Amino acid sequence: MSAPIIIHPPSPTGGRRVTIRGQIVGLAHTDLDVEEFLRRAGLPDAEYLLDDPSWVQWRGGRAHRYEAA
Repeated sequence: MSAPIIIHPPSPTGGRRVTIRGQIVGLAHTDLDVEEFLRRAGLPDAEYLLDDPSWVQWRGGRAHRYEAA
């Protein structure tokens, strides 16, 4: 089973699309943005999930990096 949260590759203009169970929840420019999207989705301990591969899959580029590709 794949992780329910996907942090997509950085876009050419910066930021990373975030999806939860296939639904786009926003464009993150920092980890704080991702944490807010996850809180809004009902995950109050979001800051602890970002480095848990069972929850979050970072695609393309390095984890926690949001600058333009």
